[in-house]
Amino acid sequence: MRGATLELPDGPRGRLLGGLAAAIVEKGYAAATIADVVAHARVSKRTFYEQFADKEACYLALYDVISDHLLGVIARAAEGGRPWRERLRAAAAAYLEELAAEPALTRAFLLEIQAAGPRALARRREVHRRFAGLLRELTERAAADEPGLRPLSPALATAVVGGINELLIEAFTASIPPGLSELADTAAELVVSLLTIRDLAP
Repeated sequence: MRGATLELPDGPRGRLLGGLAAAIVEKGYAAATIADVVAHARVSKRTFYEQFADKEACYLALYDVISDHLLGVIARAAEGGRPWRERLRAAAAAYLEELAAEPALTRAFLLEIQAAGPRALARRREVHRRFAGLLRELTERAAADEPGLRPLSPALATAVVGGINELLIEAFTASIPPGLSELADTAAELVVSLLTIRDLAP
């Protein structure tokens, strides 16, 4: 994420989260050690264990901070008096730009969290629910601008978030990833299609 805009907590906790982020960028989450984290944070191991039980707990705390940051980026990008389609596309583009700013960190949170244990998977589901909730809010605002748009149900919003997540995994693991503009267009097109389709029944 963009270090200038990602706000970490004050004090040793924030320094440790920044240390883990630096260690992940340097080595990847699996290879990063607590020794690496405290070296980047310039604190002692004792300080680490005063804040976190283990590396996974630190990772989940960083995941929460980054998720909050990304949700804020999306919400801010979707503000303004532009037509609703432009707002949706701007939100997608801002989200992708943040992810592309630190590709190593993004890969760690897209890929390694899937193998980080049950606590990590539960946290991932919760974050996806929050993203789906924000998506529903954005589409409700779109419906206020253009009455007659199809409402996005919680299930459809969850499906969209899951689909976009899979697109990102493919993009960040591909040898030649698609451009950010192409991904933003695809994400926005998916949402617009669901909002403007009139009937899904056969």
